[in-house]
Amino acid sequence: MDLGISGKRALVCASSKGLGRGCAEALAEAGCTLVMNARSAGPLEQASGEISEAYGVEVTAIAGDITDPEGRAEVLDAAGPCDILVTNAGGPPPGYWTDWDRGDFIDALDGSMLSPIALMQALVPGMMERGWGRVVNITSRSVKAPLLPLGLSNAARSGLTGFVAGTSRQIADKGVTINNLLPGVHDTARIDQMDDVMAAQKGISRDEARKIRAAGIPAGRYGDPAEFGKMCAFLCSTHAGYIVGQNIVLDGGETFATI
Repeated sequence: MDLGISGKRALVCASSKGLGRGCAEALAEAGCTLVMNARSAGPLEQASGEISEAYGVEVTAIAGDITDPEGRAEVLDAAGPCDILVTNAGGPPPGYWTDWDRGDFIDALDGSMLSPIALMQALVPGMMERGWGRVVNITSRSVKAPLLPLGLSNAARSGLTGFVAGTSRQIADKGVTINNLLPGVHDTARIDQMDDVMAAQKGISRDEARKIRAAGIPAGRYGDPAEFGKMCAFLCSTHAGYIVGQNIVLDGGETFATI
C-alpha cells in the first residue's frame, strides 16, 4: 500500500533503538524525510546512517534530551516545520505509591506528559496552517488498564491521554490528526532488562523468563518493533485522516478490556 507520505518531513523522538527506531524505519520506507532524536549521539548516528542507507532518504540526527527544555528547543530548531511528529520517551521508574514524593510526580509529568504536549504546541500550529499533519504519541497500555508497579507512568500518561482526547477533536477539521499508540511487551532492550530482573529473582535464564512472560500474552509471543512501526506509519498516512483521538493498543491481546 502506498501510504501517500513520500517527501513528508517527520520528527521521531527516542528513535535510535526499540519502538522509536521501528517507527523511524517504517516512515523512511514510506519515503519520509526524517529528523531522528535520541539522548546518546553514538547509537543515534549509527541508526540514522543505517536507515538513510537502507531507504535512500535524507536523515538528520539531533542528539539531546527531549524532556529538557533546552534540549527540546535545539531539536525543534534543527527540525524546522514538520508534517509528522512521533513523540516517545522512556517512562518513569517503577515503585510503590508510598515511595514517591511531589518531585517524583513532577519528573514523571515532565517526561511523559508535558514534553509531548510542548512538542505538539510547537509543531501542530504549522501543520494546521498547511492543512495537513499527523501526530502519534507512543504511550503505554497502562492508560487502558493500570500496571500496579508503574503508578507514576499511569498518572502522567493518563494526563497526556486526556489532553489528546480533547485537543485532537479541536483540530481535526484542519487536516491534522493526533492519536496514541499503546505498546505492550515488544522485543526491545528495555524488555531484555526486565527479563533479566525476573531471571535473577527466580534463578532462571533470560530465555526461561521470556517463555514465562510470553505465556501470559494471548498471541504467545513478544511484539516486533517493526510491526509496531508499521502501525505508526499507517496512522501517519493519507489513509488515516478519519482516525482521531484514538488509543490503539498493540499488546498481543494482553490487556483485558472491551474498549
